[in-house]
Amino acid sequence: MALSKYNMINMKKLVYTLGLALLVGFTANAQMSKRDFAGAMQIQVTYRQYDATQLNNGLGSVGLPSVSDNNIWINASMSHIHKKWLFEDGIGFTPFSSSEVNNIKTHFNQYQAYFRAGYDVSKSTDFRFYPFVGLNFSEAVLNIRDKNREQNVSNFNQELLNSTSSKTLYQGNFGIELGAGFDYLIKLKPKQMDCYTVQRNIPIGIRAGYYINAARGDWRIEDYKLNNGPDKSQGAVFVSLNIGLGYAVKR
Repeated sequence: MALSKYNMINMKKLVYTLGLALLVGFTANAQMSKRDFAGAMQIQVTYRQYDATQLNNGLGSVGLPSVSDNNIWINASMSHIHKKWLFEDGIGFTPFSSSEVNNIKTHFNQYQAYFRAGYDVSKSTDFRFYPFVGLNFSEAVLNIRDKNREQNVSNFNQELLNSTSSKTLYQGNFGIELGAGFDYLIKLKPKQMDCYTVQRNIPIGIRAGYYINAARGDWRIEDYKLNNGPDKSQGAVFVSLNIGLGYAVKR
């Protein structure tokens, strides 16, 4: 039963991800109606520290195994450029932190969606440098699997009623990002398409700034809020390495 809850959480994440992908596609299609437009599809690897001390104190107080700090984010994003303005939206996740003691296993990771707006202050066509401000929505997910109380059954209906103390808890967060980005553009050979010229490039860059944990929600299980959970706000410096495939379309 607990495994089903865990899969339901992942399904919600998948639906949310697909919804964001459709939104990005809609934005791209809207840009197609403009005379000139530019942007990029990107992969980003981000370091932003997550201090698991308070969470581990709660786990340890009831004899559950602790988790390691969850600091590395893997993100897929898109940038949309209008003149000197640059907009970036993306989704990401952290790899699982897992540990097991006495047949009790804990999994912990996080998901995020973000939007940034910046202004390019450089005058070069070979690189971009822009300060930005962003909004960040994230969710921490803690899954506890108790193997000791799992019962091995061979019947599907029996498994549906299998009693276990396994569970999934989650906590939402809202953050504000203040930072700056730099992209160096490796220009590729332009491609002619009907009456359009596509200037392709490979943007390689870095994003750096400070994440302000503006709001931290209660830990929840299903639709129930839980009191006395880890709730310390965690502002942190973040650094992202970026590589992508960019384009600038001119008519």
